[in-house]
Amino acid sequence: MSRATVIGLGKSGVAAARLLKREGWEVELSDSNTSETLRLQQQELAAEQITVKLGQSLELNGANLPELIVVSPGVPWDIPVLIKARQLGIETIGEMELAWRNLQSLPWVGITGTNGKTTTTALIAAIFQAAGLNAPACGNIGYAASEVALSWKGRGAGGAGSREQGAGGAGEAFDNSSLLTPNSSLLTPNSSLLTPNSSLDWVIAEISSYQIESSSSLAPRIGVWTTFTPDHLSRHKTLENYYNIKAKLLRQSELQVFNGDDAYLRQQGLSAWPDAYWTSVKGKDFLISEKGFYIEDDWVVEKLTATSAPEPIVKVSTLRMVGEHNQQNLLMAVATARLAGINRDAIAHAIVEFPGVAHRLEHICTWEGIDFINDSKATNYDAAEVGLASVNSPAILIAGGEAKAGDDTGWLAQIQTKAAAVLLIGSAAPTFAQRLQEVGYHSYEIVETMERAVPRAAELAKEYQARVVLLSPACASFDQYPNFEVRGDRFRQLCLAWAETEKLQYNSILSSPLP
Repeated sequence: MSRATVIGLGKSGVAAARLLKREGWEVELSDSNTSETLRLQQQELAAEQITVKLGQSLELNGANLPELIVVSPGVPWDIPVLIKARQLGIETIGEMELAWRNLQSLPWVGITGTNGKTTTTALIAAIFQAAGLNAPACGNIGYAASEVALSWKGRGAGGAGSREQGAGGAGEAFDNSSLLTPNSSLLTPNSSLLTPNSSLDWVIAEISSYQIESSSSLAPRIGVWTTFTPDHLSRHKTLENYYNIKAKLLRQSELQVFNGDDAYLRQQGLSAWPDAYWTSVKGKDFLISEKGFYIEDDWVVEKLTATSAPEPIVKVSTLRMVGEHNQQNLLMAVATARLAGINRDAIAHAIVEFPGVAHRLEHICTWEGIDFINDSKATNYDAAEVGLASVNSPAILIAGGEAKAGDDTGWLAQIQTKAAAVLLIGSAAPTFAQRLQEVGYHSYEIVETMERAVPRAAELAKEYQARVVLLSPACASFDQYPNFEVRGDRFRQLCLAWAETEKLQYNSILSSPLP
């Protein structure tokens, strides 16, 4: 029996291990971490004849080497053991590539970009589902891509990573129905369509640079590139390398959709991407191609060829989400849907019903006229700048976490324009405080934790008559939280608890007898 090793006991790693096991591989899963939760998973997978090694890293010594190594998205592609594996001729791929090999007979939409890809992915999935298509969102949003592969009734049909030999056969080694529950609050409301043996129409995948880097043959029917700004440079080293990784996905896509309002992508233009469909919120005159999608008189307008007449598709004002960046996301989602042959009625219905995405300018509650907004997904300066620009002013901003490399100039300028006060949390707080002082902004406080930030933000909002309390961290979350979702969930929990407590106190005062 062929041997495979999966690195990383997260959602993607577990799904990859189960997929390989179903296809007849002998599977070992390793994770350098250890915890009670991981030990429980270890026991569960052992019952499925999947070996899990905790608290240790993969070692490639001895004669009994794996034939295949599958890497979870968070595992760096250039760690020594993976470099050694490739030198030894061991095939090394990412979890996304494994899923693609099992699902490549289906059409895919692959969405990548520095910012905007989550909202765009969710909106595309919502439109496809409104058209009656079974098109789950997966990858960096919703299900792991290998979970989708596990659910598909066409599994094993030509999957390039499959093995015919081995005990159990397809689907007999375990009951995979327990996998098929939503694993992320970023799932769109109608994307819980994944059931065992489901008949899939499309795969809608949000694909990060990490996942592209570890995928050799991934080739979507439609590729979408939302934005491009410096990010993840601690992993990818140079901006050119980061760009080339993203570009690989688009080059391998049959059809390409680009955000023509993004400065970097626009600069690349037709010389780099002559056959792409470009978009612009600024109108037809700003399209850099003779075909594309643009906004005119509150309509998304389609122009599919150089000679075709422009055709209005859907009204922009029906989209509930605020901000020009969300209009850009809308354009790319509509472009994708039209290239997939989806009609205008389905598109219009989906957009009217689309509530937005959790953790991206998500409205939590309104307390005494102050809106509490969760933008925990803003994990870099550019996303946080957009978040602050999109809300009413003045605002009380909560920022901080684990700082990333990048240009903070635009973000700091936006703070000076729109923020009445800034509350700083996490390990980045001292650095951010220094940067704010350097630009002459002094209305900040270091509060360290979210638990202190929320009530203090409410107090300051009343003091400054601010209309918004905004969590938009401009940072990763890993100093205090497992991920940005948990950080956003905690903010939501604290805001709702604060509002409820204040309401109870107010009612108590009203009901107290007069002296």
